[in-house]
Amino acid sequence: MKKKAAALIGVLSLVSLAACGGDDETTDTAATEETTAATQDTTAAATEETTAPAAEPVSLAGVCPDTVTFQTDWNPESEHGFLYQLVGDNYEVDAAGVRVTGPLVASGGADTGVKIQVRAGGPAVGFSSPTSLMYQDPDIFLGFVSTDGAVQDSGEFPTMTVVAPFNINPQIIMWDPATYPDVKAIADLKAAKAKVRYFGGAAYMEYFTANGILDKGQVDGTYDGTPANFVADGGKAAQQGFATSEPYYYEKVLTDWAKPVAYQTVHDAGWTTYAQSLGGKPETIEKNGDCLKLLVPIIQQAQVDYVADPAETNTLILDLVKQYNNGWLYDAGQAAAAVELAVANKLIANSPDGTLGSFDLTRVEDFIKIAVPTYEKIGAKMKEGITAADIVTNEFIDPSIALP
Repeated sequence: MKKKAAALIGVLSLVSLAACGGDDETTDTAATEETTAATQDTTAAATEETTAPAAEPVSLAGVCPDTVTFQTDWNPESEHGFLYQLVGDNYEVDAAGVRVTGPLVASGGADTGVKIQVRAGGPAVGFSSPTSLMYQDPDIFLGFVSTDGAVQDSGEFPTMTVVAPFNINPQIIMWDPATYPDVKAIADLKAAKAKVRYFGGAAYMEYFTANGILDKGQVDGTYDGTPANFVADGGKAAQQGFATSEPYYYEKVLTDWAKPVAYQTVHDAGWTTYAQSLGGKPETIEKNGDCLKLLVPIIQQAQVDYVADPAETNTLILDLVKQYNNGWLYDAGQAAAAVELAVANKLIANSPDGTLGSFDLTRVEDFIKIAVPTYEKIGAKMKEGITAADIVTNEFIDPSIALP
């Protein structure tokens, strides 16, 4: 049974915020002191209003795999909190394998009778995508699958995604508002002729340049995830980041900058992919329908519980960062800030149908219409005539689970 430690929660609430990295992919906004205060108030209100209901015991034993294995896309961080929320006490850490295994617990700490294993990704696995890892290792039950990745891989490595804990992709482009006072959105960077650094190969940038949102001559695919170049050129170049990370980190933690940044999500600029959703190989989903009918609502509720009271799970995340000791820098302040920013910017939010974790199928269909031409330009092998039904499903979603 997971234990709640009131004293620990109090300590964590006093820790100053610090930075994290990330790489995957609301309205345009600047991270100012007033905004930060508002995010804290928003999360506090959610904590007061949201309490985990008394959980009916749910047994996954004999229905799901004995160990349900999840593959993430980065090192442990708050963006993955809904998964780590499912890890019960007495967990075991494999630092060499960058993975944690423990009892899989439902809301309120109810033991489900099976184990959970959460594997770190990104630099921890040489930047291999969760989809490629799932196709290499049959032990991986579900992994992080973005909608754009599902479209791109649909021809050779198809996936079916079953739950969307994030409603909006946290990926952003950010800029210095002092250098570019007239820039209010990503598209405004075109007239400003600002260089825009990003991780090379990002499909959203292909979309931006193909549709004239940005010019090919102004984008630079050499971003390495560090703030060095942004700081060195005094904010003359824009760069990618996460709405849950960089805005707070650059203003409050990065002493070489220590000023607000402005930003817009790539979602609001038109690339409306779902990010960090959970999916698996189609045959895995088809074979394990009975398991997913029980498991997916547990995952939905885990996200609701996590954003309401993230402190205990953040302690687990920080313990894993320490034990993995692989160069990933992350602390309690950054973990707390990520949740606050995700809630304040409505990145974690109910779908239009009022449910936490369901897919808006119209949104997915509309996204496919812009994604397919983008991927055709770079030679991706996609399923011919791909539709939303080929890559996402709400079959296992419990429509009664929602944020308040």
